[in-house]
Amino acid sequence: MNPCLLIPIYDHKDQIRAVLDSLAGFGLRCIVVDDGSGIETRMVLDAAEKDYSWLEVYHRDINGGRGAALVSGYRLAAKRGFSHAIQLDADGQHDARDVPRFVEAIDANPDALVLGTPIFDESVPKSRLYGRQLSRFMVWLTTLSLDVSDPLCGFRGIPLAPALGLLERVEMGSHMEFDPQLVIQLCWAGAPVVNLPTRVVYAAEGLSHFDLVRDNLRLIGVYIRAVGGMLLRSPRLLARRASSTA
Repeated sequence: MNPCLLIPIYDHKDQIRAVLDSLAGFGLRCIVVDDGSGIETRMVLDAAEKDYSWLEVYHRDINGGRGAALVSGYRLAAKRGFSHAIQLDADGQHDARDVPRFVEAIDANPDALVLGTPIFDESVPKSRLYGRQLSRFMVWLTTLSLDVSDPLCGFRGIPLAPALGLLERVEMGSHMEFDPQLVIQLCWAGAPVVNLPTRVVYAAEGLSHFDLVRDNLRLIGVYIRAVGGMLLRSPRLLARRASSTA
């Protein structure tokens, strides 16, 4: 296996350097996809690229959304010869010390989607917790399984070949809805899932681009469409479930 690190970023100029510093000792290449950030963030990223030989920064000309940035990162990672992308957020909420655990899980389960299961402290907003529970239920419903512990955590290991193959066949959202949509689609395609508990913190001064109205509406749209997709696929999904437990 040949994993890389992948970080999508949009205007997290104050946090990204500390995130990169926390990744420096793992011996992994890192791709940062700048999703049309302002000049200050671009300057921080360009300086970091000069300082770190293991870092590659890819600048998108315009802001296309989290999903669009991740797709750009998957394609670039595959072009560079990587088999998997270990994905983290740019705001510092993920515990970089767990990167080796993701690498181990990928080595042991190369076909699997490796998903972080957040361990929150008191910093987590209650609205995020409640929304997360609803998303978990909807993914359980639409995949007809309890395999996915958390469909929203941005700390995850992506097998690039099946993900990119899926993206060639299926139109995906380009914003925050991309993460759970990719999970549902990969589960439908038969990808096994490995869940890894990992600490997640919400800094008081942290910058979030999640729009409570627009992004929740996008998520609702994904789940409504996925229910229809589940109904069409239910015989195959149930047969797969029965064979796995036989």
